Amino acid sequence: MTGTVEITDDLPACHALRRTVFIEEQGISEPDEWDDLDADAVHLLARIDGRPVATARLLRDHEIGKIGRICVLEEARGTGLGAALVRFGLAHFEADPHITRVELGAQAHAEGFYRKLGFIPFGDLYDDAGIPHRMMRCTL
Repeated sequence: MTGTVEITDDLPACHALRRTVFIEEQGISEPDEWDDLDADAVHLLARIDGRPVATARLLRDHEIGKIGRICVLEEARGTGLGAALVRFGLAHFEADPHITRVELGAQAHAEGFYRKLGFIPFGDLYDDAGIPHRMMRCTL
């Protein structure tokens, strides 16, 4: 098994992964999942043996990098590709001297995963599409 992470223009592959994980598996509604930010985002795609299994998108808001829409197909969880996606995103933002920190809205059950990658929680739990989330940040 060989896993890779790269920047991609293959938005249909990213959308297919998000549909499987967020809409079909987690029950998020179509209007909650799809927004107009994809056009401005840098998209990441992780593959195992050439097959898309995980994705994330990167956005910038002044000096803040944002990693979002992180999802991994169920059969690829535990392979390290989710962490590889986040690390790739952090490295992407570290290359920009104007970015001082990276933020993400973590599903509450995944806080421990993001803590291991250097993120710390801030603020209260909030509801996003019926799922408890907490904002987390990593200073670069």
